[in-house]
Amino acid sequence: MPPNGRRAEYAQHTRQSIIDAARVLFVEQGYFATKVEEIARTARVAPATVYAVGGGKHGLLRTLIESGTGADDIARILTRITEATDPDELVRFIVHATREQFAEWSGLMRQVVAAAPQEPTVREIQQIAHASMRHGLALTAQRLATLDALREDVDVARATDLLWLHLCNAAYFIRTDDLGWTLDESEAWLNEALPSALLRDPR
Repeated sequence: MPPNGRRAEYAQHTRQSIIDAARVLFVEQGYFATKVEEIARTARVAPATVYAVGGGKHGLLRTLIESGTGADDIARILTRITEATDPDELVRFIVHATREQFAEWSGLMRQVVAAAPQEPTVREIQQIAHASMRHGLALTAQRLATLDALREDVDVARATDLLWLHLCNAAYFIRTDDLGWTLDESEAWLNEALPSALLRDPR
């Protein structure tokens, strides 16, 4: 491998090590309790490298959230939504998709929620995550409308709100943390509640 190629590979490996270390520490300790020095020690780099490569804690948290909102699986979810032809299957799909995303990201998002009230930069990052999810739910609502599947008293805006009310992270936290439901129980309830709330002819 040419020297430039090796340098690029090493730089990418270093960056990924820093990002991975930040995610583990944010989840385990929280955003405020995690220090740049700890991220550096875990990633086996100098603290200055964390700032230079990752932009410090704020930059790393933003990178983590943006990596989730721009991941390949998100693109596949959006494609599946736009190509759906069966309203009931679409509702079940978006329920399962949000369940899987919550399972993967709830540890980090729990810390984002905890830090956001005290830190404006974290609130901005939280809004990035919210906007991404809201976009997918609005796309779902629009597709249901295109399929002429929405109840007569539910327009696209209302359907988007109802999907958000049931599927946003806060709703999942209520079911899992406050009520103690498993994700299986949550998914089963959503598959009953959402079609009744949204669809003209739920099966």
